[in-house]
Amino acid sequence: MSSTLFRTKKVEQSILDTEEPEHALKKSLSALDLTVFGVGVIIGTGIFVLTGTVAKNNAGPATALAFVAAGVACALAALCYAEFASTVPVAGSAYTFSYASLGELPAWIIGWDLVLEFALGTAVVAVGWSGYIQSLMDNAGWSMPAALGSREGADVFGFDILAAALVLVLTAILVIGMKLSARITSVVVAIKVTVVLVVIVAGAFLIEGKNYDPFIPKEKPVEAGASLDSPLIQLMFGWAPSNFGVMGIFTAASVVFFAFIGFDVVATAAEETKNPQRDMPRGILGSLVICTTLYVLVSIVVTGMQHYSQLSVDAPLADAFKATGHPWYAGFISFGAAVGLTTVCMILLLGQTRVFFAMSRDGLLPRFFSRVHPRFKTPHRPTILLGVIIAVLAGFTPLTELAALVNIGTLFAFVVVAIGVIILRKSRPDLPRSFRTPWVPVIPILSVCASLWLMINLPAETWVRFAIWMAAGFLVYFLYGRSHSLLARREAGEEQPSAGGGRA
Repeated sequence: MSSTLFRTKKVEQSILDTEEPEHALKKSLSALDLTVFGVGVIIGTGIFVLTGTVAKNNAGPATALAFVAAGVACALAALCYAEFASTVPVAGSAYTFSYASLGELPAWIIGWDLVLEFALGTAVVAVGWSGYIQSLMDNAGWSMPAALGSREGADVFGFDILAAALVLVLTAILVIGMKLSARITSVVVAIKVTVVLVVIVAGAFLIEGKNYDPFIPKEKPVEAGASLDSPLIQLMFGWAPSNFGVMGIFTAASVVFFAFIGFDVVATAAEETKNPQRDMPRGILGSLVICTTLYVLVSIVVTGMQHYSQLSVDAPLADAFKATGHPWYAGFISFGAAVGLTTVCMILLLGQTRVFFAMSRDGLLPRFFSRVHPRFKTPHRPTILLGVIIAVLAGFTPLTELAALVNIGTLFAFVVVAIGVIILRKSRPDLPRSFRTPWVPVIPILSVCASLWLMINLPAETWVRFAIWMAAGFLVYFLYGRSHSLLARREAGEEQPSAGGGRA
């Protein structure tokens, strides 16, 4: 039984499956499109919010160094993703990579994990987008009825119609085609990056050198500030990371890391890329470099505009401009955040539908969902199904407490991909690799350690919810996926492998 649970799908067969006419996605993306996707999903509310939190409670002006440290941790994982995405250019990202290196059951686990991660991420971002839009409407003198607005803390039962509508509109765009999605994303990302650059340039003229003293606070910046120490770390090791000094930078890095989440979604579009061997590494690493640079510059500007001990936690950039006598920028920043969240939502939804599509094509989910649209060549069935489900989630469910599941799911995927790189190097050294992760196994091991460390920092409740979802995944696999696996049927001779475009 164990041999069937850990059977691997050959890379060559995975690539051949992408050539079946009824299950083949259209190749239309370039390296620029992938980079835009990466920037579009990474830059969200994190750049506008987390800077103030960690500067005030942990690192002071050295928050810039925390962003660098978090960027390095992401770069370790990005190098592993780049090798896999260029070697196995198939939809599904970490799920497909795991199937080729670790086996069917681990692949199912990571695929099940990614479905939850992207679904909750899309819903949470949609609700956040709705909040920003409602705030802008309030500033203009308009207000949404309570029953149709955000439900967080509301006294009446309602449906967030803006959040649901956003998801449905983006679902329609993804059904029509990837090129249209890429064009819309390019326009929105251009607006979003312009807003960030304007904030950086305008804020640079308001910097006062005294606000950088001390650059690395030697004592806890705010005695009454919320502690970011992890009870789980204290329980396991008997100590907690310092909230100040040099260690405060690393504590801050574990928090701002979540502002980088999303670059792995780029790998889900490998099958729809014109030249994945060349363009996937460029898209993944390029978007990460751009976003890290912007994050560092923003943190330097905001801590130079206002002393870190006086920064706002909820809206540090907007409030810093208010404190320096420029309130107009507050609305400008809110506009940038709202625009930015649109692309974050769309690309998370894109990632989820591609993972679901890949699992369906392998038979682990009903094959009905792996047939592409005859005209648009997109996986329209899972896109519509998941889009409607997420729209309902975003409309009815307050998801603040569940948002942490997005973080643990991403980190778990990082661990699996890094381990997979080591295994595939040993099991298939003959595979052509247009991009090779340097210093294997050192880089993958460092990536695993960094991801596990950040996972340990998450609350215990997140681990419990994650375990419940994984238990449900095991149940679905053993009741359906294991017996319907296309790989299992091929091994039993019930179905012939596809070859060069013929139907399996």
